[in-house]
Amino acid sequence: MFKLEKSIAIEQNDDVHCAHGKVAVQGIGMSVYSFYVDGLLIDTGSNSLTEEFQSFFRELPIEQVALTHSHEDHSGNAAWIQQHMGVPIYVHHESIADCAQDGDYQLYRQALWGQRPAFIAHPFSETIVTKSTTWDIIATPGHTTDHLSFYNRATGAMFTGDLYIQTKTKVVLDEENVVHTLASLKKLLHYDFEKVYCCHAGYLADGRAKIIEKIAYLEELEGEIRKLYERGYSVEDITKAIFRRDYPITKVSGEQWSSKHIITAFTNQFIQESLR
Repeated sequence: MFKLEKSIAIEQNDDVHCAHGKVAVQGIGMSVYSFYVDGLLIDTGSNSLTEEFQSFFRELPIEQVALTHSHEDHSGNAAWIQQHMGVPIYVHHESIADCAQDGDYQLYRQALWGQRPAFIAHPFSETIVTKSTTWDIIATPGHTTDHLSFYNRATGAMFTGDLYIQTKTKVVLDEENVVHTLASLKKLLHYDFEKVYCCHAGYLADGRAKIIEKIAYLEELEGEIRKLYERGYSVEDITKAIFRRDYPITKVSGEQWSSKHIITAFTNQFIQESLR
């Protein structure tokens, strides 16, 4: 049995309370955030950190919960909140049925994030209304099809879930479509924001600049992939040419996380373009 190392740190930026949970197993470490502002809890952290996040939740007058998506590191404590606080929990309508069942995912994810219990979620309305303001709910698919971002109209803060994570993406989940991620990142730029709250990178004071940097990186990456694709390279050959490092998560996850999925998404787009 592997030992799980875990911790949590609480900080505040402007009016946003940020809980930063960390887990590590066999040298593989991950971070996940939960954010609270104006009665609204955005994401609930992982069940592997349930005691740590519960200490955070108990100090807050939570009135409602908004999930950026249904992955277990974001919804892992939703059941506890429902049982102990009785507040409504909202998620993309496509994921309501999945949330009503215990989480079903690979053992390596269970080792890091724990087992996500079932809970009852509700579909979002057109906006989120809190005590002081109205929030825009922005469909930002890519990381998952049910992924949403939340924009606070009063403060201009943008909560991006797993849309950003880091500037130079090297590996993605097999369910992620990085072409859609790129489109979603560009979509955010229609909003007036500077500060970003990312569920893995945390608070980014220069968040708009970080989003722009990631867009530039993905567009440059797309160009490199296109050149090799047009020269007849296979997905495997393009992957080896561009991503020369072997990332530990690829082996641990049985290639559920892989650089190859980035290449596949772009080459599939090129194929679709040629058929139009």
